[in-house]
Amino acid sequence: MTDRLPCHITVAAVIERDGRFLFVEETDAGRRVLNQPAGHLDGGEDLIEAVIREVREETCLDFTPEATLGCELLELAAGGVILRVTFCGPVTDLPAPGPRDPAIHALHWLTPEAAEREWSLRSPLVLRSIRRYLEGTRLPLEAVAGRVRAATTP
Repeated sequence: MTDRLPCHITVAAVIERDGRFLFVEETDAGRRVLNQPAGHLDGGEDLIEAVIREVREETCLDFTPEATLGCELLELAAGGVILRVTFCGPVTDLPAPGPRDPAIHALHWLTPEAAEREWSLRSPLVLRSIRRYLEGTRLPLEAVAGRVRAATTP
């Protein structure tokens, strides 16, 4: 029997407007990096609820997922993996935005080339997700929607 990998589930949003993509600037391991709006799945959420919440918390914008770009596994140096499910769709302003997550320093609308040339990226999944988007990858939301509760035994 093999050891099971510790696995963290995250969601991310690829948001494009006029050829530019929305990035969040954050600190990772003491350095400023760019990422898509992204974060961990919380208890009681499905993946779509999680990505809507994460975008709202990190950008103060309302995200409408239209499709998923699929899943990726990011191998961690310390062992384990992150399973990242990425969505795409537009954002609109919230009628009454709350405070933005204090871990987010700024928002940037950049071309993928400018992001790669001028910034450090949080992980290789940042540009990989944008490439999938630009290649036209779109899977229906039903491919990753919903949570199913395990049946309880008496």
